[in-house]
Amino acid sequence: MIAPKPIVKVSALRKTYDSFVAVDDISFEVFDGEIFGLIGPNGAGKTTTLECVEGLRTRDSGSITVLGLDPFRDIYKLQDRIGVQLQEAQLQKRIKVKEAVHLWSSLYRKPAADGDRLLEQLGLAEKRNARFMTLSGGQKQRLFIVLALINDPELVFLDELTTGLDPQSRHAIWELVRGIRARGKTVFLTTHLMEEAERLCDRVAIIEHGKIIDIDTPEKLVNKYCPERTVVLTAEDPRAEAYFRGIPRVEEVVRKEMRFTIRGSGDDLVTEVIRCLSENQIRVSDFRTVLPTLEDVFLRVTGRSIRD
Repeated sequence: MIAPKPIVKVSALRKTYDSFVAVDDISFEVFDGEIFGLIGPNGAGKTTTLECVEGLRTRDSGSITVLGLDPFRDIYKLQDRIGVQLQEAQLQKRIKVKEAVHLWSSLYRKPAADGDRLLEQLGLAEKRNARFMTLSGGQKQRLFIVLALINDPELVFLDELTTGLDPQSRHAIWELVRGIRARGKTVFLTTHLMEEAERLCDRVAIIEHGKIIDIDTPEKLVNKYCPERTVVLTAEDPRAEAYFRGIPRVEEVVRKEMRFTIRGSGDDLVTEVIRCLSENQIRVSDFRTVLPTLEDVFLRVTGRSIRD
């Protein structure tokens, strides 16, 4: 099997603002064809890192290559090959949606993507003649994603792409991002929304106070830092609690009336609980599993919630 090719390489990147260290000696790679997420709370250094990689901000030290180019020195060679959606951006108030798409298309030397198709995909087709100032926050966000994709880039940078959007718009954009990857493109995104990272990203890097804590797939990070599993069920059998406590690797059984919360470790905990129910013919009226998430991982490795 051929190993994936890194198309973004960051080594010992450091960026300071006077005495404040925004990014502190971080290193990582983004591989061809993956969705890579840089996750962490607001102020962790995500946007500064992304802007250095995009060539929008100079680094103090370290090295960065994007598609084999230096993003700051070779920015004009790189701009035709990447798409960028910024966390905060504005257009002229009276420019129409279709005019913005046409303007962005004209900035690139290679043929642009189908702007009408992108507007349709992002639910903006009916807003082609609307002026920018009349768009809602979610519509503006979607327009900026259209503009980031208009040059059919090899690599797309998305900074907090769904912040402030309603659930319907968020899910529509997630589907678009998956579609970008399905066409062989690479996506590098930042987010502080853990559900977004878990649903979209092949790998994530957790960043806090400018330092990268760990990098891996969401599943492996959860298994590494939060191996515990929880089963919550309702059973009226008076023998149930004793049987549950005898299940291998069960660490705690909490009973509240007929509802049991069974906590333990290992991927096979749920299987063992089901086996116990079956072997002892214990009838249940409710059964659900509670699995740890990237939010729990962040709490475990930093000591605080990502929403603090």
